[in-house]
Amino acid sequence: MKKIFFPLLAIAALSSCQQVIDIELNSKDAAIVIEANITDQPGPYTVLISKSVNFSDPNIFPGVSGAFVVISDDAGNADTLTETSGGVYVSNSIQGVAGRTYAIRVLADGKTYTAQSSMPNAITLDSLVIEQGGGFGGAYIIPQWQDPVGQGNHYRCIEYVNNERVGAFLYDDAFSDGLVNGQPILNFETQLESGDTVRVEFQCIDAANYLYFFSMDQTANNNTAAPANPETNFDNNALGYFNAHTVSVRTVVIP
Repeated sequence: MKKIFFPLLAIAALSSCQQVIDIELNSKDAAIVIEANITDQPGPYTVLISKSVNFSDPNIFPGVSGAFVVISDDAGNADTLTETSGGVYVSNSIQGVAGRTYAIRVLADGKTYTAQSSMPNAITLDSLVIEQGGGFGGAYIIPQWQDPVGQGNHYRCIEYVNNERVGAFLYDDAFSDGLVNGQPILNFETQLESGDTVRVEFQCIDAANYLYFFSMDQTANNNTAAPANPETNFDNNALGYFNAHTVSVRTVVIP
């Protein structure tokens, strides 16, 4: 794997005309941030609860301890999570099942936050096709799966190269309903090389989480500040997401 860097000459060319713009970045009260996942794979599942920080502060998000967290489903199951360390809460008994709808309730700092997510039916990632001559001359991956007809599916592929996460990529079937996926993973910041091990975690997600990740950043680069808060499925002004999704994983080695 080779990291791609854009030349400084291009940056210099873009800076030949300069205008000074003063941006007022107001401080705001810290907001609660909840990152919660439940999958069709065996648990336990983890919920992370922290607080936001101001733009000018270091990107160190303090964990929120002492919260009360419950995940339940539409089959009558409920699980009260256990805090294992500051801001980290782990499930005890609930099992994610494709086709069920899940709800989460978080009581933290005297406020209650809720969200709901429907886990789609599971679709298998059939294969990872290796193509040569991708971005900047390297190889690239085409994840292949059969999209079912008429269901309005949404997908997220998380790519790992040599066990390092390099990006996450979103797909929907607006123009490929009922077809085998042929859209590649094009990560222009990473060039795949011979001997690299590529692992793709394929998630079937609901429409609300597709909107969240799309509004956050299609590459899910957590080092990039979003111009506005992403479209969360939590209420009461919480940030973050609750994502009930299926998981299918494939791995290939670049020849």
